[in-house]
Amino acid sequence: MHPGVASVSAASSRGVVGEDNQQLSPGAGSDSPVPDGSVTYRDFVTSTYLDLMSANQHSVYALNWRRLYLSRAKLKASSRTSALLSGFAMVAMVEVQLDNNYDYPSGLLMAFSVCTTVLVAVHLFALMVSTCILPHIEAVSNIHNLNSVCESPHERMHRYIELAWGFSTALGILLFLAEVVLLCWIKFLPVDSGAVQPSTSGSQAHSPPGYAGWQAALASTIIMVPVGVIFVVFTVHFYRSLVLHKTERHNQEIEELHRLKVELDGHEKNVQVV
Repeated sequence: MHPGVASVSAASSRGVVGEDNQQLSPGAGSDSPVPDGSVTYRDFVTSTYLDLMSANQHSVYALNWRRLYLSRAKLKASSRTSALLSGFAMVAMVEVQLDNNYDYPSGLLMAFSVCTTVLVAVHLFALMVSTCILPHIEAVSNIHNLNSVCESPHERMHRYIELAWGFSTALGILLFLAEVVLLCWIKFLPVDSGAVQPSTSGSQAHSPPGYAGWQAALASTIIMVPVGVIFVVFTVHFYRSLVLHKTERHNQEIEELHRLKVELDGHEKNVQVV
């Protein structure tokens, strides 16, 4: 073979090999180490995917543990509040002393009876839910293992936990305020009402009617009505702020995921162009 032809063939072969190495070096199929400590796109995508999966898995476990601790705190608060308020309601019903010489309005007595019964029933329901579910959550929360959160029934019993929480805090406290108002009317209404009183001579005397008891009961009602309005306003504001906080947190997470997606798409386009 002619020496010039041989040199041209060798040069062309070296050129082809050089072009192949230049095309495969940034690619995903090159098994040779990349110079200057750089990584290939496949390695980058793989490491990013593994990091995301690990972060998402830990985030899911952290969210489940947060829900577990929140459910446990709600059940504990519900059990304490329900036991306390239902005990007060029972004592108020038992210890109230009705004046036999005074003609109570039938509507007042019926309202007091219904309010006390509903109050005790609501708090006992919340107490029963707390007593049944709380031991299972406590048993799981004492195990220091990430996977043990799946054994807790707080996700399946979420509706009952929220129902007990609402009965104990919102509805139960409103009924307790109404119970206090009705108890004040029953206790103070017979005072200075012109009831028949026995005299020292053995005959019965009618005392002149007054308004001291009626004014005392009205004063307690005037005080309790703004307290009830403030309680309702605070409850609505609290739950609204809580929902807004959760919404903002979810929006931030969605924006973070969108930013990460844009960055990955940008890396993929740049590699395809190269």
